[in-house]
Amino acid sequence: METVEHHGRTTAYRSVPGEGESTTVLYVHGSAGTHALWSQQYAPSGPASSAVALDLSGHGASEDVDTPPGEATLTSYVDDVVAVAEATDAAVLVGNSLGGAVALATVLRRAVPLDGLVLAGSGAKLPVVQTLRDDLAADFEAAVSFLHGEDMLFHDPPERAREHSIETMRAVGQGVTRRDFETCHRFDVRDRLGEVDVPTLALCGEHDRLTPPSYHETLAEEIPAGEFETIPGAAHLAMIEQPEAFDDAVASFVGSIEQSQAT
Repeated sequence: METVEHHGRTTAYRSVPGEGESTTVLYVHGSAGTHALWSQQYAPSGPASSAVALDLSGHGASEDVDTPPGEATLTSYVDDVVAVAEATDAAVLVGNSLGGAVALATVLRRAVPLDGLVLAGSGAKLPVVQTLRDDLAADFEAAVSFLHGEDMLFHDPPERAREHSIETMRAVGQGVTRRDFETCHRFDVRDRLGEVDVPTLALCGEHDRLTPPSYHETLAEEIPAGEFETIPGAAHLAMIEQPEAFDDAVASFVGSIEQSQAT
C-alpha cells in the first residue's frame, strides 16, 4: 500500500501498473468497504488499464476524520479521492454506491482533470430504508444480515465472497458504516446531472435492489454523455459476482475514451 498526506491525514491506496501508457483508473469503494472490493479489477486478469484503489477515510488503512454524516463526510471523502487522483494521475473514476456519490461530487465540485466516470451500483440520490438506518444505530449485526439478504449486496455469490464482505463490514465497524449510509441518505444531485461534463457509464447488476436499474437509467438519460449497461447475474456488487463482465464493460468504456482522444 502507498499513502498520500492531505488535510492533516493519511490516505492509503493500492496502485497496480497496466500495460504501456494505459489510462489510470481510480476505483472508489462504497459504504463499509475498502480498496479490497476491487481486488479482481487490479488483478492481472482485470482491465488492461493501470488501476488504483483507495481506502476512504476511516476505512482499511486510511486515517479517519471526525465528521458528522452528510455534507462534511462527503467533502472529506472527495478530498481523499482528489488527493489520490492527483498523486497517481488518474483520469477515470469508478465508484460503487457511496463511492459513486463521491465520484459524482468530485466531478461537480472540483477542477480535477478527468476523462470519464463509471457509476456502478450508484445513483444521483441514494435513499436508505428506515429499517436499515434503525438497525445501523441499534443492532449492527441485524444491519449486516439485512445487507447480505437476497439481491441486496449479492445475487448468488460464492460463499467465501459473502463471508469476506461480512468480515470487512465488521472490521470497518458500526460507527463508520452508519456514517457512510447516513451520508448516502442525504446525498442528492438529481438537479445537477446536466453539469456532468465527462463521458459516464452507469453500470448496474440486473438484480440490484439497493440501487436498482432505474437509478442508472436516470443517470444515463440526464448526464449529457451518459450511457447505461447492466451486468447479468449480479446484484449490488457486480464487480465481485461477475468480474469478467464488469471488467469487460469498464475496459470497453475506457477504450472508447482512449480512441476518441486519439482521433
